[in-house]
Amino acid sequence: MAPIDPDRLRVRSRLPGHRRTRPPRHVKGEGFLKGPVPLIWLEAAARLPGKSLHAGVALWYAAGLTRSASVPLSNISGLKFGLDRNAKYRALDWLEGAGLIAVERKLGRAPVVTILQTSEPP
Repeated sequence: MAPIDPDRLRVRSRLPGHRRTRPPRHVKGEGFLKGPVPLIWLEAAARLPGKSLHAGVALWYAAGLTRSASVPLSNISGLKFGLDRNAKYRALDWLEGAGLIAVERKLGRAPVVTILQTSEPP
């Protein structure tokens, strides 16, 4: 029987080569989510069905780019976040029903969505 090596039994707290203490940052020129994003808003969106959280993140991303609470959410920008056309509209309906957003719809145009302030969990 081979002798027991105590070093093999030790629990490694880090993977080899991983010494980073801060979260990863974006590379110059790469997109990023601008914050702060209210956690209470994200928690409320996460509790909704379907891809509501995906739509919420897409809205906050667009709001960070434009520095505006009112942003259009096109089908193309929705696809970046895994939202097909129908999922986008269902998610917007659920977010609007929860009081997290207000939506202005026009025929043949991307809906213009306003992110609303929330102070209480639904």
